[in-house]
Amino acid sequence: MTNENWDLVIGIWDLIMAKPIVAIVGRPNVGKSTLFNRLVGERLAVTDEVPGTTRDRLYAEAEWGGVDFILVDTGGLEVQSSKLKKKLEDDLMAQVRAQAQMAIAEADVILFLVDVKDGLTAGDEEVAQVLRRTAKPVLLVVNKADNRALREAAVEFYALGLGELYPISALHGTGTGDLLDQVVGAFPVEEEEEELEAVKIAIVGRPNVGKSSLLNRILGQERAIVHETPGTTRDAIDTQVEWEGEPLVLIDTAGIRRKGRIQRGVEKYSVLRALKAIDRADVVLLLIDAVDGATAQDAHIAGYILEEAKSVVVVVNKWDLVEKDTHTMQAYTEDVYTVLRFLDYVPLLFVSALTGQRVDQVLPTALRVQEERLIRIPTAELNRVVQEAVARHAPPSKAGKRLKFYYATQARVDPPTFLFFVNDPRLVHFSYERYLENRLREHYGFLGTPLRLSFRKRGKG
Repeated sequence: MTNENWDLVIGIWDLIMAKPIVAIVGRPNVGKSTLFNRLVGERLAVTDEVPGTTRDRLYAEAEWGGVDFILVDTGGLEVQSSKLKKKLEDDLMAQVRAQAQMAIAEADVILFLVDVKDGLTAGDEEVAQVLRRTAKPVLLVVNKADNRALREAAVEFYALGLGELYPISALHGTGTGDLLDQVVGAFPVEEEEEELEAVKIAIVGRPNVGKSSLLNRILGQERAIVHETPGTTRDAIDTQVEWEGEPLVLIDTAGIRRKGRIQRGVEKYSVLRALKAIDRADVVLLLIDAVDGATAQDAHIAGYILEEAKSVVVVVNKWDLVEKDTHTMQAYTEDVYTVLRFLDYVPLLFVSALTGQRVDQVLPTALRVQEERLIRIPTAELNRVVQEAVARHAPPSKAGKRLKFYYATQARVDPPTFLFFVNDPRLVHFSYERYLENRLREHYGFLGTPLRLSFRKRGKG
């Protein structure tokens, strides 16, 4: 995957963070891409008379009645493939089905599109059987109803047992306004309070470093499938647990490969969901393979975590496979902090998910890091620490002008954010900002937690 495509994936990730998702599913060639283009107002999806043109899912932002949402176009969903098809065609359709099924899994509302000109088909029956198993809202949309006679013919689709149906013409736009009214009305009401009750801990890392194995060892059961083949976990899997009276959500994720090695289709969106898991987590467990050591890709993943200002615990797994002497752990620690040089404040655990060695330290360390994330420093105390830091090491001058500090305050927690009022923010060099951060950590710890420092201009008065 090229850097441009990777940037597009990250852009998609930014889009879907907090907006409802609407997935368009159905047999091939029923007009899904045409409807997608109609609803987003642009010709983004390639439309063609050849069934199966859309293989991967396509995301775009849409809006109706002042409500923003994400629309997902999918490949055709065929539950059964003909035995007469070639193996290559079977493999392709399997990938398309996987894409559609993942869209269904992540969607808030599903548009099931059928073709009134084809009439009710066995393929429609099979798709409906899949959709009846979901608890999510499913709107049955009968496409190509371009005239009154075709709209009347749409009633045969009531036989699918999916409730009310919506005759439309995606090509001409007929009926799409009423459909969008129903879509927006079906969006779930957010329950933010429930989301905030539990500490969310995401387990991330390269493929095959033992993320699912660690989850299973923590839980003491086979909650996630574990297999030697890299990339077994496709979706971010949430597991709700209680640890010493503390409600937790553990999030297992797919392995994150290097950009150039991310394959099209299923894997690309698995990575997308892993990145989304980082965004909604409170604490991230970054797993490193002890046999491989810390790699450039581990640093790359750490960069994503840092960009989202998440708290981190670095967990070195498979420690049982490393030959050791009295200096091994210290040397390994130095190597890890060298590769992850911008995460030198995070705790490091050496564990074995296979044998259980030190796994009992993972959750206590994660919860301690979460507590550090919520530390609030009284303003008077903060200013005393800043004054002492400035007195110990005066700010540098630039073009004869010296940086002066007037006042400091903690603007927020989660993550801890500090606001410094100075005479000229342009005089703040990165090295001095890092110096101030180190002084704060020296006094208050902030173990595993990133700090945000902001500098604002203010006169002496």
